[in-house]
This record gives sequence, structure tokens and C-alpha cells, in this order.
Amino acid sequence: MKVLVAHNFYQQAGGEDEVFRAETQQLERLGVEVTRYTVHNDDLKGGSAARAALQTVWNPASARALAGIVKTKGIDVVHFHNTFPIISPAAYWGVKGSGAAVVQTLHNYRLMCVNHNFYRDGKPCQDCLGKTPPWPAVKHSCYRDSRAGSGVVAGMLTTHRMLGTYRRMVDVYISLTDFARGLYVQGGLPESRLVVKPNFLADDPGLGQHRGGYALFVGRLSPEKGVLTLLEAWKTLHTRLPLVIVGDGPLAAEAQAAADAYEGVTYLGRQDRARVARLMQEAATLVFPSEWYEGFPMTLLEAFATGLPVVASRIGSVAEVVEHDRTGRHFRPGDPQDLAAQVGWLLDHPEALTQMGRVARQTYEQSYTAERNGQLLQEIYSRAVWQAGAGAGTVLPTPGR
Repeated sequence: MKVLVAHNFYQQAGGEDEVFRAETQQLERLGVEVTRYTVHNDDLKGGSAARAALQTVWNPASARALAGIVKTKGIDVVHFHNTFPIISPAAYWGVKGSGAAVVQTLHNYRLMCVNHNFYRDGKPCQDCLGKTPPWPAVKHSCYRDSRAGSGVVAGMLTTHRMLGTYRRMVDVYISLTDFARGLYVQGGLPESRLVVKPNFLADDPGLGQHRGGYALFVGRLSPEKGVLTLLEAWKTLHTRLPLVIVGDGPLAAEAQAAADAYEGVTYLGRQDRARVARLMQEAATLVFPSEWYEGFPMTLLEAFATGLPVVASRIGSVAEVVEHDRTGRHFRPGDPQDLAAQVGWLLDHPEALTQMGRVARQTYEQSYTAERNGQLLQEIYSRAVWQAGAGAGTVLPTPGR
């Protein structure tokens, strides 16, 4: 099978970029012939804002380029990771018109939410779910606090919903969790074309000893990640269990202030992957206090691989990935007292904590290895080829007609 994998890199590197690299490398290890097509948002610098807006809705150049690769190389499947904003959904039409099947991984909620994360004003928000056009997002300037920018993204979603792009041009959507799949179905994506395949780790960091006697937070230091809830909980917990904070972001000053104020709270800033793995291998628990739905955080997989139980907020995909009393404990999102209580419970039940670590490692071995996910990807591609054959004969539309 010949596969073309397309991805639009953001200006700030993130988990989607990591998954794109890991999946393409794993496919090649399995003998799949892979061609990569990538663009980067840095390419927009210095260009016209009006042109960028038009390309976000419909970029004929990317559609032609991808269609050309499909024809020249005899591509069977085109797997998209991110098309926003440069590639644009026009690319689906281009590759379908050239005879390839289309797979789209849904790393975030962009097809349902202008701001991609169903989060506004400090709490989850579904005001735009199932609405065409998604006017609430424009009203509240959800995309980068810009009404104009929100209008562009809303225009993209509206245009392609009306054209039937999302219903007709994608043969298989990959959702990362069952929770996310349910939201996509509510938002109008075809249920029969939505499959669930989680993220995975390309490299196994190895099981840890977990003798460090501290809790660990790893992630972006921002409000939606629950950082303020974390810091509030450790005003009392620091006397029972030290906390190590790894990451950077707009709340870095607050993290440093907590480290200065409370003995046992340490702020390390951004660290490389090897250092994070070592910290996980020694920690007693990972704390994941996120207050938005999340996609499929790689941090959770890294924790599971090292046998590290997770204290996680009971919200969205996180509550699905971390199973209460099996691989960790849940607490009410945004509730520092409940977070402190759950960490305290683990400290009072060391045998349960140890057992959760064993189950976390077993869960990784069963579901989140590179080998398992490579197998799932190939099955999805075969399904997409079958689906494309069942719905052949689509013609590329002309925008505006």
C-alpha cells in the first residue's frame, strides 16, 4: 500500500507534530511506502492577511499539489493530520478526485469548535456544537481573541459543511477516544466513518522504580490545564508530598511563586524528554488537573509506560484514558480540595498505589505500543480504500458556484 501523509505544522510545536512523525516512521518500519507532504505556519509570515483568510477556506494550490502526488506516485491513501490553516479542506477534494482514499485524524475539536478545544471563559463550552454557522464563536472572538479571525475559521467550517466536504470527502475519521467520537457525532460527522484509535509512544521509556517520593506535573502552564487548581491544592499538600512542576507557559510566574513560598514545591521549567522520563520513573504519581476536554495527551501514555499512576480530573477524554481505581484516581475538575483528598487517599493506601502502577504499565503494553498502533493504522487504511471504492465518482467543485 502506498500512503501519502499530509500535515500542517503550527508555529509552536505540539503533540500533533509528534504523532505525525511517530506514525510515519512506524509505517515505514512495517514496510509501508510513505510519502510526506508538509507545510508550516511560518510560511504565512509577511503575506497578505486577506490571502491567508482565503487560503484557510479554500487553497487550490495545496489541492493541486496533493492531487499531483497521488497521480504521479499511485497513492492509495492520503492520511491528513492537520490541514489548518494552509492546506485547507480543499485538499480532500483534490485527492479524492485523483482516486485516493482519505483518512483524517481528529487531533482536536476544530471541525466542531472555532477555537478547537470547547473551552471559553475558564470552563468547557459547547455553544457552537452542531451549529452552522457557529455564530457564538464569532460573537465571543474565540479564535485568538479576534472577531475577524474567528469569522475566517467560522467561514471555513460553514463553507465545507454546506459543500458536504466533511460528510462526503473523508472516508475514515480517526477519533482518539470514545468521548471525542461522541462529540463528533453530535456535531454532524458520519457515525459510520468514525473509528477510535488512540495515540501511542514510539519509544518505550521503561518501567520505573518510583522511589522519589514526589508528585509530578508535566505540561503547559496555562489556565485550561488546571495549573491554578494544582497550586492551590499544594498549599496544603506540600507538607505531605513534594511536588515537581515541569513546563512553561503564561502561568510560569505563578509556578515559580509557589516554589518560592512553599517548601517541597519545585519548579524546573521546560525539560527535555529524557529528563521527563527519568522524573516519571522516580515519581510517586503524576497529577493531570486539566479543565478542558483534551484530545489524547501524550503525557498520560508516558506515565503509563513507566508504571506511574495518575491523579486526573474527571472530565472529557482524560476521564476515559485514566480509569478510576485502576490506573489512578479521579477528582472533580477545578476543585483543589478534592484533588488534595485524592492524593491523600493514595498516600494512605500504598498497596493500591503500587497496584495501579502495575495496571498502568499493562495498559500501555496492551494498547499504546508502536506495534499495536501500526497494526490498527493499516486496518484503517484498508477500510478507507474499501469505503472510497463504495463511494467513487466524486467531482471536484468550484468554490462559489
